[in-house]
Amino acid sequence: MTDGQQHPAQQPTGATPGWAPPPSGGSWHPSGGTATVPPPLVPLVPAAAPRRASRLRLGVAGLLAGALIGGGAGAGVVALTADGGTAATTAATAQSVVVKDPQTATAVTAAAAKAAPSVVTVYVSGGSGSGSGSGVVLSADGYVLTNNHVVTLDSSTDGATIQVRTSDGTLYDATVVGTDPTSDLAVVKLQGADGLTPATFADSDDVQVGDLAVAIGAPLGLSDTVTDGIISATNRAVATGSTRDDATVLDALQTDAAINPGNSGGALVDAAGEVIGINSAIASVASGAPGQDAQSGNIGVGFAIPSNTAQRIAQEIVATGSATHAVLGVQAQTAASDANSGVGTGAQVVQVQDGGAAASAGLRAGDVVTAVGDRAVTTSTELTAAVRSRAPGDEVTLTVRRDGQTSTVHVTLGSSDS
Repeated sequence: MTDGQQHPAQQPTGATPGWAPPPSGGSWHPSGGTATVPPPLVPLVPAAAPRRASRLRLGVAGLLAGALIGGGAGAGVVALTADGGTAATTAATAQSVVVKDPQTATAVTAAAAKAAPSVVTVYVSGGSGSGSGSGVVLSADGYVLTNNHVVTLDSSTDGATIQVRTSDGTLYDATVVGTDPTSDLAVVKLQGADGLTPATFADSDDVQVGDLAVAIGAPLGLSDTVTDGIISATNRAVATGSTRDDATVLDALQTDAAINPGNSGGALVDAAGEVIGINSAIASVASGAPGQDAQSGNIGVGFAIPSNTAQRIAQEIVATGSATHAVLGVQAQTAASDANSGVGTGAQVVQVQDGGAAASAGLRAGDVVTAVGDRAVTTSTELTAAVRSRAPGDEVTLTVRRDGQTSTVHVTLGSSDS
């Protein structure tokens, strides 16, 4: 590759670059892996929209992007028959989160009451499908942050019509300000909006495992749905797509709060009701015929884009219509353990881009990166996630294994437009 970003390179075994071989019966989908290998993510797509073909199935579960759900213009709620089959879709009405009894209110009640006015439902309709997702209000005059796969119907249609319903029930027409497929983020602008309640963003670097996590969004089109759990992991490297060409690598917060199709683009908030992440993907147990992705519900493994990254990308999109990303300037593949080819021991550099950040720092083909700062790296996906969590121009320290010797290398990361 010549774009200066890390891309998993073809492994000697012939496996898809940078990915572990899939076990039987599992897949990853956006919005929302396995016990032995991290599964790939796939965005949750609208029920009526065509899915991308040939999703890679890795691990026991499959990652679904927490994307759209629906079918039929404005539809969003899936009505289920007693046997679990889909009977029909119906439109969901706005629902407010109200504290009725402060004496018995929980931390979740308080967090939801604070954040819910800043979460919206996003309806998207195009020539080949329709669906709904969620979004987070950025400004009083109507800038809203959501997932790229929400506004593009998971890339199944161009020129889609977008409407946004705020928590008070008002429906606005909206236009896309800009999209960033690399981070799976997008910003839309509501037409004629005024006096909206912007979300308060927390510092996602302060989030720790075990913290309360509250997800707010519109799963199955059900606006202002609140679920709670904890932060299960931070700096979780997950990837959507089946090849390096359609892969989105997330440096995610992992949570067991219930996230389902339609939650994509919605808020993951802390106990103070401040946004710590944008819900984007879930792991989902695969079902159906081999080779087909099944869009199923929450199994307690969801992923959100950290608020620090989401804020930076959103600000750049609002200012310029696009976003920049930190790049190392290498192609890399997962270095495997001699004892077990399925166990990664680092990210092995396959090619160094001329004039890129890695070349300037003296990295060579064959080097194996085992850490970025104090963050361990065991796969090429983890290296990509660690770099993409930084901003262009940041200086990082890489731990590098070369010819059996380990040393550190200081690198000033380059920049690449989406």
